[in-house]
Amino acid sequence: MNFLGHLFFSNNDLDLMYANLQGDYVKGKNLTHLPEIVQQGSHLHRTIDHYIDTHHEVKELLHLLYPHLPKISGIAVDLYFDHLLARDWSQYHDLPLRAFIDRFYHHQPHFKDSFMPDFIFMLEKMKEFDWLFQYQYLRGLSSASSGLSRRISFENNLHQAPHVFAMLQPEIENAFQKYMQTAQPFFEDYFKKN
Repeated sequence: MNFLGHLFFSNNDLDLMYANLQGDYVKGKNLTHLPEIVQQGSHLHRTIDHYIDTHHEVKELLHLLYPHLPKISGIAVDLYFDHLLARDWSQYHDLPLRAFIDRFYHHQPHFKDSFMPDFIFMLEKMKEFDWLFQYQYLRGLSSASSGLSRRISFENNLHQAPHVFAMLQPEIENAFQKYMQTAQPFFEDYFKKN
């Protein structure tokens, strides 16, 4: 999942939400030089990524998407799932989407001095253009797809992801619903153990 999915699976812990997103910028296995919360967030980030990458329904969806979105079908799934999570947010969370996002935007994590410059830049753009709230709209999906397509280092057709979504919407929605049915209890259990 992309940004919104990572925040959703952060157990409503605002510091952990930032640490989870920062996990995308943390490399290597030895993280002991990082603040404890960043270590926790990086582990959670990697667990979320591994869970979606190995999920049976998601793997089947990737095979379906690959002919249309070669090499970047996994990225497209992350964007599709964030779009569907935002669109159907009230089915998954008690707080309205706007309130959930504003709580995140306005929070000041105590470990901001550990933020990497690339991460700070991304957060600024996320807030400036309200990416998380825009995900619920097809225009938000289109904007995210086009923007990410330009940042990928190799030639790709990710900008066509909204067209592919329209073509395969029932299959994508079905995979997302089945993913959420198992992911929610999995991460509830994760936080009981950690």
